[in-house]
This record gives sequence, C-alpha cells and structure tokens, in this order.
Amino acid sequence: MATDNTNAGGFGEVSRVRGIAFEYLSLGASVIGLVALGVLLVYVTIDAFDLANASPEWLLTYFLTLVVPFLAFCLYSASDPEVTRRALGALGGGLVAVAALFTAIETFVAPIPRLSWQLAYLFVVAMPVTAYLTYIGSRGRAGGVGFGLVGRLVGGAAIGLAVGTLFLVFDSLVWFLAYTLGVVPAAALYAYGRRRSVNRAMTAAVPVGLVGLVAAVFLRGVIVTYPSDLIIYVWTLAIPVAIAGGLVVADRGSRLAGAATGGVPLAVAVAGGFLAGGFGVPGPTALIVFVTVGVPTAVYLHRVIDEGDGLVGLALPVLLVGGALVGALVVEAWGVPAPDPWLDASFVTEAPSRTAEDAGLYPAIVGSVIIIALVAVLSFVLGVGTSVFLEEYTPESGILGSLTRLIQVNIANLAAIPSVVYGLLGLGLFANLLGFGLGTAVTASLTLSLLILPITIISAQEAIRSVPDDLRRGSDAMGATRWQTTKNVVLPEAFPGILTGTILALGRAIGETAPLIMIGAATTVFSAPASLFSRFSAMPMQIYAWANFPQAEFRYGVVAAGVITLLIILIGMNGTAILLRNRAERGS
Repeated sequence: MATDNTNAGGFGEVSRVRGIAFEYLSLGASVIGLVALGVLLVYVTIDAFDLANASPEWLLTYFLTLVVPFLAFCLYSASDPEVTRRALGALGGGLVAVAALFTAIETFVAPIPRLSWQLAYLFVVAMPVTAYLTYIGSRGRAGGVGFGLVGRLVGGAAIGLAVGTLFLVFDSLVWFLAYTLGVVPAAALYAYGRRRSVNRAMTAAVPVGLVGLVAAVFLRGVIVTYPSDLIIYVWTLAIPVAIAGGLVVADRGSRLAGAATGGVPLAVAVAGGFLAGGFGVPGPTALIVFVTVGVPTAVYLHRVIDEGDGLVGLALPVLLVGGALVGALVVEAWGVPAPDPWLDASFVTEAPSRTAEDAGLYPAIVGSVIIIALVAVLSFVLGVGTSVFLEEYTPESGILGSLTRLIQVNIANLAAIPSVVYGLLGLGLFANLLGFGLGTAVTASLTLSLLILPITIISAQEAIRSVPDDLRRGSDAMGATRWQTTKNVVLPEAFPGILTGTILALGRAIGETAPLIMIGAATTVFSAPASLFSRFSAMPMQIYAWANFPQAEFRYGVVAAGVITLLIILIGMNGTAILLRNRAERGS
C-alpha cells in the first residue's frame, strides 16, 4: 500500500534550489575561465601585431575595406533578414556600449594598459560577430563555395610548405629510388589487378613495393648520377598529384576537362619551380606549393562550375585580397600611422638573433613540423593497431582476458604520468641506450610518441567500442573473416572518433617542453636541421628561451609573436584533422 510522503514537496523544492545554484555556479566558472583565456589571447595578439600603436584611422581603414565587405558577403550568402538585423544591431549597439563602458572604466576606475576602446570593440564585438556571420554564411550556397575555395588555397599552401619542410631532413635521392622502384610498380600492379579483377596482381603489389623500398636503400650509394631535386619532385610529387586530380575530374564524365585539370596546374607548377630561383625562393618548395594549391583548386572549380550553383562565392578570395590591397593603398596614400608587427614574413623565415628586431622562428618551426609529423605517424599507427588488437582480437575471459584487463589498466595509468618522466625515459632509452643522440629529431619524436600513445590508444578503444555489435555480426553472417570485418566495418565506423582522439593527443604533444628539455633539445639553433639526427629546436623551446631574455622587446613582442605562430600551426593541424573526420562521418 502506497503512503504519502509529507516531505516530498519540501525535498523537491530544496533539490531544485540546489540544482539551480549548481547550474549557475558551473556557468559562472565557465564564463570566468573563458573570459580569462580571452583576455590573455587578446593581449598576446596586441603584442604580436603591435596593435597598441595602431592609430584609430588605420583600424577604421581596414575595417571598412576588409571587414565590412566580408561581412556583407556573409550576409548575402545567409540571405536572412533576421540575421542581418541582429548583426547590424550588435555592431551598432556594441559600438556605443563598448565606447561608453571603456570610457567610464578609465575615468572612474583606472586606465587600461595597451588597450583603446577601438581595440576593445574589435575584440569584444567585431570578432565575435564576424565569427558568427562566417558560420551562418558558410551554410549558404555562395558562402559554402567561397569558403571551400579559400580553404583549398590556404590549405594547399600549408600542405605544400609542410611537405617541403619534411624534405629538408629526408633524403630526396632515397625517396626518388623508392618511388621509382617501389611505389610506381606496386601502384601499377594494384591498378591493373583492380581494373581486370586479377586478385594475384593486387596481392603482389605489397611485396613488390617492399622489395623496391629495400632496393632503394641499398642502391642509394651505388648509383652515382641523379636528376636535380626539382626534376625529382616533378616526377615523384607533381605528376602523381596532377594525375590524381585529372582522374577525379575524368570520372565525372569529361576526359578533356580531366586532362586540363591536371595538365594546366602541372605546367604552371613546373614553370614556377624553374623561375622561383630568380626571386630567391627555393625551386622545389615553390613547385610543391604550386601543385598542392593548383590541382585541388582546379578540381574544386570544375565541380562548382559543373554544378552551376553559388558561382558568386568564387569571388570571395578576390574580395579578401582586394580589400587588403585597397586598405594598404589608402594607408600609404594618406600617410596613416601603421603598427610595426613583430609577427611578419621575416619572423617566420629568419633565424633567431640576439636583437629583437631581427629575431626569427624559422629553425624552430621546421623542427616542430618535422617532430609533429613523425609523432602523428608513429602514435597513430601504434595506437590504432594496439587498440584494434585489444578490442577485436583478445579474449574477454580466461588467463588472456585477465592479462588484457591488466594491460588496459596500465595503459590508463600511463596516461596520467607527468611528461617529465617520459623525458627521462626518452633520455635513457632512445638517447643513451639506442644511441639516437641527445636532442635529435628522432629522439624527440619517439619520446613524444610514447607520451601521447596512451591517450591515442584509449580514445581509439572508445571509438571502436562505440561501433554497434550488430554490424560485426552482420559482417560475420556474410562470411567475412575477422580481419575483413575489422577493416571494412569497424575501422570505417570508428575512424571519426579515432581522429578526434588523435587531434587531442597531438595538441598536447606540440606544446610540450619538459620532455624536450630532458632529452637535451637545444633552446636555440640558428639553422634548420639537415637530417633526423641533427640537433634541433622546437617552437616551445625557443619561446621559453626568449621569455628569459632581459629585454622587454623579447619578453612581450617576440614571445607573443612566437605564441601566435604556434597557435596558428596548431589550429591548422587540428583543422585538417577535423576536416578529415567530418568527411569520414559524411562517408559513413
């Protein structure tokens, strides 16, 4: 027999009050944390670009020539009157509110250092509104086309520079032999077997490729005459990328368009590579950048023009570049005082210096890119392989099941070990025992791979566990082997989650300093590493060294420029991984 609880009403009221209080306390803590982080980033940006010395006329000029046209494009793409009203209201009302509040604080409380109400309006109102309109505009057809084109231009350039950076330490002659003797025959066999349904040819592709790679290593010292680096990159990189782009377009039904899509960017890239030396730019790097920008852009343009929708979005790059040029012309013509940013082209292309005005981050950027590339490959392969074995191949009971649970507990414990301990492990194991040397790129890559390996394994395991068992049973019912089920069902479904964990792990690795200090990495080097066994520096190490300089120009301007550069590379790396994850999610 049910009884009435006379305290039910009071208990519910007390719980509701506590719940509301907890909700608002959590919200307040989150807001305080985000505001503190935002203030820090604002001041770092101001120091890096010397915005404290930017005149109001300079800010107004670029706001009118660059920001306003971009916002107009986003509003046109969104084509929503309500969004337009909210955006204009936020921009106009925020202008009055920020100016009044800023003036009141400086009048009645205290002056705010290195900040004007114009800069406060830029960071507090203009940037959030721009980010919001960018998101809304990208959902429209014109905005989607425009941002897609900008993404291919910027992303292609970034990938080209990253590939060119990696070839600073990898032997291009070994790569030439490996590609010619291993990759090309293996790809040809696989393509032939798939086209003619010859399983033996497809199976033979892997051993043929491995034999070619081994032969390349042995023949490196035997063969005396090689083509120039530019010809090597044309053969091993530019031509394959152009062929791949042409095949993508040809599959849409137009062989002539496919030939043009691959051939025109290839011709431009080869010409640019040969002519780049006259402008002081390395020819191979220019070739790689041209081809990684030109071919994806040509493929994208063909698709957009073929669909015939949102063509106005193709004007977005012209709008951005034109706005920046018009702003520069106005500033130059009217003599508007402009800031002198620490983060400029020379900062990312020059070596460190004892003089703040001449300080550069180029060797540290090269070191970080090389290290993070090796860490990404090692941690991804080992982490995913380990997680697949633990989740799909080990038993859940018996002695092996107990051993598996013990291993998983230890992996979870390894994820909580301080990074300095991994630095000591890398010092003892890789630097001393295996003889890879103190402060080399190989030692650093292996050490940081061990650091993030537990995180990669755990996140990959969770992604694999999230795949429904019904999919596995359905694959088994179709007669698939365990490996076929894992390869064709489990991994494609778990891939987005695996990439998410990898993003988080690499974000931790790129900013680590303690393990690099323990393995003897140099705080400052004045040239980019020439091989994987060269002494190197990384961006966190160089920033740490600059922070200890007594000059204020180093501790504020140069350090801030280094932090912004590190964040840009981190965001670019994460953005690439997020795009791959989203594409995998759409594909699944």
